Amino acid sequence: MASQFNISVPNSEISLLKQKLELTRLPDEIEGAGWDYGAPLADIKRLAARWKDGYDWKKHEKQLNDEMPQFTRDIEVEGHGVLNIHYVYKKSEAKGAIPLLFAHGWPGSFIEVRKILPLLTAVKEGQPSFDVVALSLPGYGFSEGTKKKGFAAKEYAEVAHKLMLALGYNEYVTQGGDWGALITRTMATIYGQNHVKAWHTNMPITRTEPPADADFTKLSDVEKSVLDRTKWYFTKGNGYYVEQSTVPQTIGYSLSDSPVGLLAWIYEKLVVWTDAYAWEDDEILTWISIYWFSRSGPAATARTYYEVAQMRAALEKSKTPFPKVAVPTGLSYFPKELMATPVAWITEFENIVFHTQHDKGGHFAAHEVPELLVGDLRKMFGKGGPAYGVVSGKDGY
Repeated sequence: MASQFNISVPNSEISLLKQKLELTRLPDEIEGAGWDYGAPLADIKRLAARWKDGYDWKKHEKQLNDEMPQFTRDIEVEGHGVLNIHYVYKKSEAKGAIPLLFAHGWPGSFIEVRKILPLLTAVKEGQPSFDVVALSLPGYGFSEGTKKKGFAAKEYAEVAHKLMLALGYNEYVTQGGDWGALITRTMATIYGQNHVKAWHTNMPITRTEPPADADFTKLSDVEKSVLDRTKWYFTKGNGYYVEQSTVPQTIGYSLSDSPVGLLAWIYEKLVVWTDAYAWEDDEILTWISIYWFSRSGPAATARTYYEVAQMRAALEKSKTPFPKVAVPTGLSYFPKELMATPVAWITEFENIVFHTQHDKGGHFAAHEVPELLVGDLRKMFGKGGPAYGVVSGKDGY
C-alpha cells in the first residue's frame, strides 16, 4: 500500500547541521587557483555561511512538498528484502496520458523532476501529456537503502519496474540520465516489449571507445563537443568515480560527518558538469540538503559506483555479450554532457527511432534546460512521432 509522504526534517537535525557548520575548519588555497584544483575556497566559504545563518530549509522543504506529490511504498527486491521507496507521482488530467518513469542519477535526486513535472503533466492541445513517476533511487533522498552487497543495475531496475506495476501501469515508457540512463536501459533489456514500450535518455553512453571503422569526419559539432568532454572527463574529471567505485566507505565518512565536505564534493559537480547554468545559492543548498538529510545518508549513494563496477567486472569475466535494446530508443545530445556515444557508433546496440542535438545544456538536462528535454519527449511520443501510441490505449491526448 502507498502512503502519502511529506518531507519533514526534525528541528534537531537542522540544529545539528548548523552546529557542525559552526565548527568547520577550511583548508588554505593556492593563489590564483580558480577551479584548477577543485571547488574555490571563496565559493565554499560563501555557501557554508549561507547554509549556517541565512538558508531556511523549512521554507524550501515546504516548497518541495507543495510542488511535488510524494508517496512511499514497500517494494520487495530479490536478495535484499523489502525496501521502503520514496517517489513523486503526478497524474495528468489528459485522457490516455502516457505513463512515464523518470530515473535520476548521482549527484542528483528526485529534485531533478521538479521543473519538468508541470510541463510533462500539462494538458495542451496538440501535444502529449504524461503520468509521471519519479522514484528516489534506493539509498538516495528519502528512499530506504539496502545493507547487503550486490545492489546494482538489475536491482534498481527491479524496484522501478515493480513500482510502475504497483501503480497500475503494466505498460509504460522511461526517461533517465546518469545512473538513470543505465537503469532505464537495463529496464528496457529486461522488461522490454511486454512492459517497457520505449525509453529515452539524455546520456547515450552505450560505448566509450569508438568502433574500428569510426569515421570522425561525419560527426556533428555537438557530437565532437561531447567527445571532447569525454576526453576531459577521463583525464581530469573522474577522480570522484575512481574513489566511489573502489572504496566508497572511506569517502562516505567525510560525506556523512562533514556538511562542508559534502557541499564541496557535490557543488563542484553542479558547476563543472553544467553548461554555464546560473545556480542560485539557495538552489544549490536545497539540492545538497536533500543529501545531508537523506534517509540512508550520503555514503549510501557512493556505493552505487562500487556495486556497478563489480557488476561490470563480473560480466566482463564471464564474457557476457553486451545486451541489445529492442524497444524504440530516443536520444537527446547536449554539448556539455559528460559522456555520450555518437549515433552512428551505437546503431547495432540500440533501436534508435529518435535522436536530436542541442546547442546548449549539460549533464542535468531536466534541471538546466527542462523545456528542451520535454520538447524532445513530446516529439518522440506525440502524434507523428516515431514512438506515438507505443503504450496500448495511451496516446497522451
